[in-house]
Amino acid sequence: MIHLTNRQARQFLLLKHGLLGNYRFTGKQGIMDFVRQVGCIQYDPIDVCGKNAELVLQSRIKGFTKPLLDELLYQDRYLVDYPDKNLAIILAEDWPYFERYRQAARRHAGRYPEMEALTAQARTYIQHNGAISSNELKLDGDFTWQSAIHWSSGNNVSRSVLEQMYSTGELIIHRKKGTRKYYDVAENYFPPHLLNAPEPLEDELEHYKWRVLRRIGAIGLLWNRASDAWLNIWGLKTEQRNEVFRQLQHEARIVAVTVEQMKDILYCRAEDLPLMEAVLQHPAPKLRCELIAPLDNLLWDRKLINELFGFDYTWEIYTPEIKRKFGYYVLPLLYGDRFIGRAEIIAERKTGTLVVKNIWYENGIKPTKPLRTALNSCFQRFASFNGCELIRQLR
Repeated sequence: MIHLTNRQARQFLLLKHGLLGNYRFTGKQGIMDFVRQVGCIQYDPIDVCGKNAELVLQSRIKGFTKPLLDELLYQDRYLVDYPDKNLAIILAEDWPYFERYRQAARRHAGRYPEMEALTAQARTYIQHNGAISSNELKLDGDFTWQSAIHWSSGNNVSRSVLEQMYSTGELIIHRKKGTRKYYDVAENYFPPHLLNAPEPLEDELEHYKWRVLRRIGAIGLLWNRASDAWLNIWGLKTEQRNEVFRQLQHEARIVAVTVEQMKDILYCRAEDLPLMEAVLQHPAPKLRCELIAPLDNLLWDRKLINELFGFDYTWEIYTPEIKRKFGYYVLPLLYGDRFIGRAEIIAERKTGTLVVKNIWYENGIKPTKPLRTALNSCFQRFASFNGCELIRQLR
């Protein structure tokens, strides 16, 4: 068992995420290395100052630009849109590990034989015309259903059919234009050894172990308790999770970590022990200021972040305006190994202006000259990331 101070635990998490000291990840290869480390990046289509996945990467990848992610997704095809922790972006090489979910989707679709005629129409249309969005696909028939993956398709029959074909693995997302998704036949883009691979982990417990280990790696330190970090791992109840942790620890694939003044034991992956050792050797990392995505991997368990950092963050985008404490789309502000506050920022792309509507500092944080310098540098990088030449701060 490893014993850490609170600050050592914070530094380990941030070093693992490439958010402390010099940048660990650079360019397209850095994106691939980071996604391989965390397993997936959560996707959300809302774009106030960058989409969530882009925001995750801009804070970690030196030289990141939005086209780099698009190239990896829709040209190189090394990454793919696929549900993991909710809607997400994963490595294409991990496609086989989700075959059990596609099989479940096929069984689900088999309960609706009346949909087969609609699916055949869509299949023929795509074979003749290529990638299509639900707005452009016109089908002869009517049908409403709920996808086996996790979203409701509403009353749009074309969207229902395309999402059904996507959930079974017949289609993939070919590209996105804003919030609109275009689908095409998966076999046109996936090599057969991935597309037709059998389920690598047929035993359910082994699959749970793979997914739990993946989620621990996605955050860095995680406890064995109810958490949003386990979202969308079908069937993972407390009993199964306890057995998974027991086996992973017995196999020395995870290591128990205690943190001062914390009741719960945390766990890290054994392969991250070199980073842990670097922290224990008392590094003095260069201070960096970064804006953190609202659905960032680091924030997947906000109770854990509150305990370690003393930072209570709620994404208030779905909170009624009258009940919001801060704002519609507010990003946490990280400086060194502390969350120092949060900022509401809007990218006005027509005018090329990054508008900093407000900054709320945490109690005890004073905007010293070094902090203001780091913050200005952060905003300059963030403006460039959003294609903005001007920065306007309202408060």
